[in-house]
Amino acid sequence: MRFVKIPQLLKKLFPSLTWDYNTGDKIVYITFDDGPIPESTAWTLNLLREKNVKASFFCVGDNVRKYPEIYQQILDEGHAVGNHTHNHLRGFTSQTQAYIDNVELASQYIDSKLFRPPYGMIKRSQAKRLLMDYKIIMWDVLSEDYRQDITPGECYLAVLKNIRPGSIILFHNHVKSETNMRYALPRLIDELQNRGFEFEVCS
Repeated sequence: MRFVKIPQLLKKLFPSLTWDYNTGDKIVYITFDDGPIPESTAWTLNLLREKNVKASFFCVGDNVRKYPEIYQQILDEGHAVGNHTHNHLRGFTSQTQAYIDNVELASQYIDSKLFRPPYGMIKRSQAKRLLMDYKIIMWDVLSEDYRQDITPGECYLAVLKNIRPGSIILFHNHVKSETNMRYALPRLIDELQNRGFEFEVCS
């Protein structure tokens, strides 16, 4: 089952979370989860520099601990960063306090008040606690770049079809998303620029 475009019902059920920036302007927000890692994030940064595009990276704290130089490069090149927990926890299977503690552990390495739950899974109790200190950034368009049962071309076309002004687009910086992401991302940026879209970071 394809689930590229987030249903309006889900947005209405969690109105305190940021699903898009629907101002009507032709602006989109490209985001990356799970990095930084050498195999993917360095390539992503090179592409964004080449295309003159800024993006937002929701980082796993333990990856920042292991690869601080890549994290620093993200900041130095003017991109935004956000907290993605320290160990990529699933909110639905984590006790609320343990989940909050893991986010706070990540905050020792990630200086940001933006947060995105791994897998999009977060309990109401966890969200309520985190919203006291963080803005929770979800997404409007899911690339599904991690799926092995779709082609790179299908990945690209599904994302392009579902983008609207204000969309937050989710890609990943991990090994299993590499083939689809590396194909779809540069083509998507080129096409959106041709259509007059601009790119901004989450805030």
